[in-house]
Amino acid sequence: MKLREQREHLEGKILSPLAAASSKSKGRQEPEKECSVRTTFQRDRDRITHSKAFRRLKHKTQVFISPEGDHYRTRLTHTLEVSQIARTAARALRLNEDLTEAISLGHDLGHTPFGHAGEIALDEIHSDGFRHNEQSLRIVDILENGKGLNLTWEVRDGILNHTGKKKPSTLEGQIVKIADRIAYINHDIDDALRAGILKNEDLPESPVLILGNSSSQRIDGLVGDLIESSLNRGNIELSPEIEQAMRELRRFLFDNVYVGSAAKKEDLKIRNMFKILYEYFINNPQEIQTNDSFLSVKDPLERRVCDYIAGMTDRYFIAIYQRIFIPSPWSLKI
Repeated sequence: MKLREQREHLEGKILSPLAAASSKSKGRQEPEKECSVRTTFQRDRDRITHSKAFRRLKHKTQVFISPEGDHYRTRLTHTLEVSQIARTAARALRLNEDLTEAISLGHDLGHTPFGHAGEIALDEIHSDGFRHNEQSLRIVDILENGKGLNLTWEVRDGILNHTGKKKPSTLEGQIVKIADRIAYINHDIDDALRAGILKNEDLPESPVLILGNSSSQRIDGLVGDLIESSLNRGNIELSPEIEQAMRELRRFLFDNVYVGSAAKKEDLKIRNMFKILYEYFINNPQEIQTNDSFLSVKDPLERRVCDYIAGMTDRYFIAIYQRIFIPSPWSLKI
C-alpha cells in the first residue's frame, strides 16, 4: 500500500463521517495521476505554499499602509493566523485538517496591494467590478504560472466562498470562513492598540465582558465556542451569544478603525493612484511587464490591467507609480 493510500485509510478511521475525505474528492478540472506520498488536499496545500502569489502576500497591506513598526500584520501573517485557528478547530472536530489548511492558505491570494482600499478602488474602476475572493480563485484557476494550479473542487469552493453570503460546501471551508473573521477582528484590534488609534478602555464593554480583554482570551473563547457549538452537527457555527459579541466587535472596528481613523488617512491617495495607474496601462498596454507569466494575452486588455495591478505588492505598486509619474533627478554627465 502506498503512503498516500495509508493516509487515506487512516482518514477513514479517525475523521468524522461529516469530514471531506481526501479519497472522495470531487477531483480537479484537469485529471492528474495521484501522488504516491501525499493526499490530494496535501498536494493542493503545497502548490499554494510554493506559488508566487502566496509569497507576494508578505508585502501586501492588511490594514495599516506601509507601517513603520515590525510587528504589524501583513496579508501573509493574517493568512497564517487564519490557518492556525482553522486547523485547531478542524482537528478538534475530526474534520480534514489538510483541506482546511489548503483553503486557509489560498483564501486571500487575490487581495490587492494596500488592502481593502485597493480592492475598493479596483471595484470602482474595473467594468466587471472586483472582489478579492473571485480574484483568489482566478489566480489558482488561471493566472499562477500562466495555467493555474489545477486545485481540487473542495479547495476552490472554499476559497471562493470564504466571504460573502454563500456558505462553502464543506465543513472545512465553513471553518475557514469563521476563522478568517476571528483572526482579523482580533489582530486588527491588537494592531490598532499598538498604533495608538485605540486604547483598551475604548473597546465596547459588552463583548469584552463576554469574550475577554486580551486577544488571546478572545481567540481562545471564540475557537472553544466554535468547536463546542459545531460538535457532531452538520454545519459550523458559533453560539448566538458569542456570535453577537463578535459582530459587535466587528461593527466597532468599522466605526473606529476601518473607516475614518488615522489608519485610513492615506486611503483617498491610494484610490486616486489606482485610478491613475489603471488608466495609464489601458492607454499604454505595452508598458505592462510581459515577463509576468500570469498575464494571458487572450484576455481583454481591461482584464489584464486589473490582474496586473491586483497582483502587485504595496512596494512594487509604489515603485511602478514613481517610475512612471515622478520625475527622476537630473544631473549633468561629465
